[in-house]
Amino acid sequence: MEDHMEQLVKSRVKRNVTKAFKVFFAVIAAIVFVLLFGYVIMWLWNWLMPEIFGLVEVSYWQAVGLLALAKILFGSFGGNHSHKHKSKSREKWKSKNCGGLKNDLSQWKHYDSFWKEEGEDAYKAYIERQEKEKD
Repeated sequence: MEDHMEQLVKSRVKRNVTKAFKVFFAVIAAIVFVLLFGYVIMWLWNWLMPEIFGLVEVSYWQAVGLLALAKILFGSFGGNHSHKHKSKSREKWKSKNCGGLKNDLSQWKHYDSFWKEEGEDAYKAYIERQEKEKD
């Protein structure tokens, strides 16, 4: 019984030490990431942007701020994230905004004839109305 308890305690301690090491490593990796990519962004910005667009050079901390801004605006810089959520939201958007577009595609064969018969005249009438409203 004591041997079993000793093994149980050792396995829990080992698991907790492993978790602590992973957290410590993740914090160190994040710091290295910020330091390295902040410097890379500063170097690239100061090399390209002033010459191409006439912008001012940035300091290291401004480059780190640009990195944070890019992270906020564009999301993750990679990793092993599941794309199920994105694909579901994309499908939901398609079904919401495209309606029965697949069914309507069969009617596109009539578009050219419609445009020749009614479209040009309707467009010209629209332009005339717009010009009258300006005056």
